[in-house]
Amino acid sequence: MKKLFLLVLALTTLMLFFGCGSKPKPVEETKPVITEPTPPKEEPKPEPKPEPVIKKITESDFKAVYFDFDKYNLVDSAKAALDFNAQVLKDNPSVIVRIEGNCDERGTVEYNISLGEKRANSAKQFLMGLGIPESQMQTISFGKEKPVALGHDEASWAKNRRDDFKIISQ
Repeated sequence: MKKLFLLVLALTTLMLFFGCGSKPKPVEETKPVITEPTPPKEEPKPEPKPEPVIKKITESDFKAVYFDFDKYNLVDSAKAALDFNAQVLKDNPSVIVRIEGNCDERGTVEYNISLGEKRANSAKQFLMGLGIPESQMQTISFGKEKPVALGHDEASWAKNRRDDFKIISQ
C-alpha cells in the first residue's frame, strides 16, 4: 500500500509539474522600426531664361531723311524719321553710324558738297538733342555724287535730297 501511495504521489507531482502549467506565451519579438530618412524635397528648378536675342541691325533698319529744295532745315517728316532712327541707336548703343548728306543734281559741286554737309550735321544735331552721343555718329557729304533716282524731274530730285544712315561698326 505504501508503494501505491508513493506511486500516486509521484504521478500527481509529475502531473502538477508538467500538466498544469500554462504554456508560456511566446514573446513576440518586436522588430525595430526602421524609418527611412526622407529625401530632401527638391525645389523646382527655375525655367532657364532664354538667351537674349542679339539682332544685328542693318542699314535698312534706319529711315532716310528727306529735305526740301535748297534747304537743310528739318521738316516734320524728317523729324519723325530721325525720332525713329534715334530709337534704333538707343536700342543698339554699340552701333556707330555715318550720316551721309546728299543733294539733287542742281547746283555746283562745291555748293552741293556744302549743302550735303549741312544736311548731315542738321540730322546729327537733332539726334544729339534726343540723347544720342556724338561718338555714335559721323557725318560726310557726297553732294550730288550718289543719287538714288537718275531722273531729271522733281520726283527724282526729291529722292536725292536726303541723309542716308550707314553702319560703320556694331
